[in-house]
Amino acid sequence: MLTLGPNDILLDRHANNWQAALDEAARVLADAGLVDPAYREGLHAREAQSSTYLGNAIAIPHGTPESRQHVKRTGVRVLQFPEGIEWHDGNRVYVLVTIAAQNDEHLDILRALTHVLDRDGVAEALAAARSTEDVARLLSKSAPTSKLDSDTLCLQFPAQSVQELALAAAARLRQSGCVDNHFIADIAAKPPVWLGDGFWLASSASGVQQPALSVATPVEARMEENGHAVHGLFCLAAQGSAHTSLLEQLQKVLENTPSHALLKADTAQVLAQLAGETANTHTQRVRVLNPHGLHARPAKRLVQVARAQAVAINVRLEEGSPASVSAASLTKVIGLGARRGQWLVLSGEGSEAPQALANVTDAIEGGLGEKVAPFDSGREQLAPHPAHKETVKPLTADTPHTAIAASPGLAIAPVFVIRPQHFDYPEQADNPDRELTRLHNAIQEGIAQLETLVRNAPGGEVADILSMHEEMLDDPELHRAAEDAIREGRSAEAAWWEAIETAAHAQEMLADRLLAERAADLRDVGRRVLSVLCDTQLPEPPNHPYILVMDDIGPSDVARLDTSRVRGLLTERGGATAHSAILARALGIPAVVGAGKAVMALANASMMILDGERGRVIPSPSEQRLRRAEQHLLDLQTREADAWERRYERAQTRDGHYVEVAANLGNTAHAEDAVERGAEGVGLLRTEFLFMAHSSAPDLATQTAEYRQAIDALNGRPLVARTLDVGGDKPLPYWPVPQEDNPFLGLRGIRLALTEPDVLETQLRALLMAAAPVAGSEETPRPLRIMLPMVKDVAEFRAAKAIFDRLLAEIPADERASDVQLGVMIEIPSSALLAPTLAAEVDFFSVGTNDLTQYTLAIDRGHPELSAQADGLHPAVLRLIQMTVDAAHAQGKWVGVCGELASDTAAIPVLVGLGVDELSVSARQIPLVKARLREFDLADAQASAQLALSQATSAAVRDALEAH
Repeated sequence: MLTLGPNDILLDRHANNWQAALDEAARVLADAGLVDPAYREGLHAREAQSSTYLGNAIAIPHGTPESRQHVKRTGVRVLQFPEGIEWHDGNRVYVLVTIAAQNDEHLDILRALTHVLDRDGVAEALAAARSTEDVARLLSKSAPTSKLDSDTLCLQFPAQSVQELALAAAARLRQSGCVDNHFIADIAAKPPVWLGDGFWLASSASGVQQPALSVATPVEARMEENGHAVHGLFCLAAQGSAHTSLLEQLQKVLENTPSHALLKADTAQVLAQLAGETANTHTQRVRVLNPHGLHARPAKRLVQVARAQAVAINVRLEEGSPASVSAASLTKVIGLGARRGQWLVLSGEGSEAPQALANVTDAIEGGLGEKVAPFDSGREQLAPHPAHKETVKPLTADTPHTAIAASPGLAIAPVFVIRPQHFDYPEQADNPDRELTRLHNAIQEGIAQLETLVRNAPGGEVADILSMHEEMLDDPELHRAAEDAIREGRSAEAAWWEAIETAAHAQEMLADRLLAERAADLRDVGRRVLSVLCDTQLPEPPNHPYILVMDDIGPSDVARLDTSRVRGLLTERGGATAHSAILARALGIPAVVGAGKAVMALANASMMILDGERGRVIPSPSEQRLRRAEQHLLDLQTREADAWERRYERAQTRDGHYVEVAANLGNTAHAEDAVERGAEGVGLLRTEFLFMAHSSAPDLATQTAEYRQAIDALNGRPLVARTLDVGGDKPLPYWPVPQEDNPFLGLRGIRLALTEPDVLETQLRALLMAAAPVAGSEETPRPLRIMLPMVKDVAEFRAAKAIFDRLLAEIPADERASDVQLGVMIEIPSSALLAPTLAAEVDFFSVGTNDLTQYTLAIDRGHPELSAQADGLHPAVLRLIQMTVDAAHAQGKWVGVCGELASDTAAIPVLVGLGVDELSVSARQIPLVKARLREFDLADAQASAQLALSQATSAAVRDALEAH
């Protein structure tokens, strides 16, 4: 393990800029014999990927994994720059902790530094330090957290004197690891102090490892010391100012509780008294049942319910620290980190408190807008989810870089990088009233902006997130924290951002990953207000076509996206199902996502080739490569124009073999557009949109109306509707499932639907009724195809079909679909392997190649490194499709393909050659897929299929098809 000593620290260094500071750091490491001079390039390369600024005026430069070859031995050197350096991300740096590491040994140093980030005055102290010992002390001394919980209580101890009671309390603190024997000896050496009534205090700062407070009570109720009753003793392990919060809790007991009330109190009662709950306080216990605890959405609902009550409601965890927080504060409630199964204690005062507590309790027990199940304490437990960050390589010019293909198409344009905003503002202000007014106005402006975005949001999920942001912005605890700082002399900007950072950091410290991720929402809300205060705007995009580069596309960004000029989309984060990918596909914009931090270092206006079909980008391409790409793009545009003109032609091969081309839809409102683009039907209607747009399961009338809209728009063309496909990987807020180690292998699709057969029955009934004949148009067919997702074998199909058959019998024939089929999706290898048994009973198959590929190759299609290998043209996947087609055709049944593979230009002839009867693709791809079919004969397709099946890998398949 590395340690930091005075000999590793160099004072009073000077540099004109951050690059020179890095050069100085590299020279110091080389002079110490830790690295070769070439390590310098590694330090600069790492900064090109992302800033190494840690916080509180500290940066931690270190090399890339590739530069480890230049490390001779692991070590650290600390350089102080008392004049400060403007770092490239806009932060001021006074200390560089420069690291040379052959592996991950340096992480011990980084973990030891994290405590520095929350401490006030550290930056100034580091700049002013005049000795290496001072710098080492500032960097090494952690800010301890105080301890007061059931482990520090020592109740009804058989002591004979107050001194003996003090020693028992001190021993309890030692058992908890808060103090050592020096503390015990100091407590024994001096008598406890009488505080009044029957309260006593023993305290010491000697031998304290962690500030803590113990409470001890005697068995003997009539114990006295020097004529004063002994009902309770507080034993305080003091440490600087870190124990201040403990004194505040002690004060609550002294002010609100008669000492004799402690004598017979149990652990829960003492913790309640320490929380400030008095005889006049009404309390109520309630258990958290939400699968993911009090994360943002249920917490928001709890805050709304609490704010609606006639009295103020406080809440705390029953176990752990007795500190209670306002239930009207979203950040404080989320900050509790309450997880499923934990008990909360609600409290309030006044005659209306009982009813208010009952209202809040009912809301919590009801799931706060989520579907919940009883907690089984004998079987359920929670585990932390540690985060892991990886170092990535920088992008190099004129070199293909592979990421995640999110939306097909080719884009050639200069890049426009929107980087995270940086704000310049004074830390101090001399007019608190003016600053308070500025802050209030900025918050109101932020709320108005969010209200506008909620109204214009393109989807229910986006609107929900924006609404949650609006609730966070209206949090009185955030307001109060900022207002207090302003009254102490801080500027509105500094006070607001400190309040945001404090709340966000508390979130990040939570073990629950889902709760910790809400820190990003807090900072997004904070930046909105900060941008108003600083009067800053996002940079204006160029007035010519460009490729937009961002860290990710969030809900707020959707409303700002200029689709008339955005030719392509490239993001640092995200996967194939991220907001950015979904948005790009819906808008028909070529997109590559999850490309890593290096894309944020791209220079604005530099040219790029972006291939959304292959998931590949080429920054700063050579003239030769650029000319080839431009010619390819021109050919594509010509082909697209011709395809659009012929989009209504029958979908068939050059020799007349018919293959239906249908549309994949995520919303019934898009059915009319699909027909306009030449769709011969809808091959996949994802019905989840309807369930995600509502706070509870949509009723029969709502669903029937939605499905009827699509059927009407199709005007006799077939509709293939997939029943609700949600689960652990994409849960509904009102129908959550218990946290699963691998939700892709858990309760999903038909498995989950069969746990709530009433929901499935309502959906099936709505689909059947939506396709009923329309009065006056009885001659117009309304063909309906219903398919079940994630079916592994015939038993699951039969369970769903039993409900389907009963509904056919119950609903009068003139009130339901007459041309209806029930099929299954083939997306699990077992269903393909068992296709002969399924084909005997189902009406059709639809192959979901996205999931089938994922499960067959055991590769998460959203994995940042492996997703490129999740290729549906892998021969293993093709063989499963072949087995499915052969089994279906043997029973006279048809087979469709509704995954991304159906629009892959290389795969289309292979799928046709395998015998696939229908290709279902995104609506924008329909004209191009029809055009591709016209380019080959059926015999050519069958030859391509056999050629592909004979290969060993997906790469070999693509190479062979290209050469064919």
